[in-house]
Amino acid sequence: MFADMGKQFNLPKIDYDVLLDTHRKNIEALQKSALALSQDGRALLTRQQEVLADVMRQSRELIAEFKPQGSPAEIAGKQAELARRAFEAVAENTRDIVELVQKSGGEASSVIMDRVRESIAEARAALEAKKT
Repeated sequence: MFADMGKQFNLPKIDYDVLLDTHRKNIEALQKSALALSQDGRALLTRQQEVLADVMRQSRELIAEFKPQGSPAEIAGKQAELARRAFEAVAENTRDIVELVQKSGGEASSVIMDRVRESIAEARAALEAKKT
């Protein structure tokens, strides 16, 4: 049908097999990208659940260890140590989650960018083939 229309309007001939193959590859790249996002999303959710469980465990331990006894300066020192340990745990867990998010986005976009580069190369090759 498209070939007949092309003849009527005197359009250049198109190799529909190549065109369909290009679109098939594009769809495959989208599927790979979605799969990478899905798998990384599950890994992120799992890591967030681990972080939550770890934070709860550490909180229980820190509260159990915290015995406000001694002078006001000693109590303040213990509170500062408790706050420092809690902050360090949050910072480490946040860093882990940020790394997972960056990895996820990087892998998914890499698949798409690679396919874009391949598509451009295929288009150039097709144009070069038409010239000869």
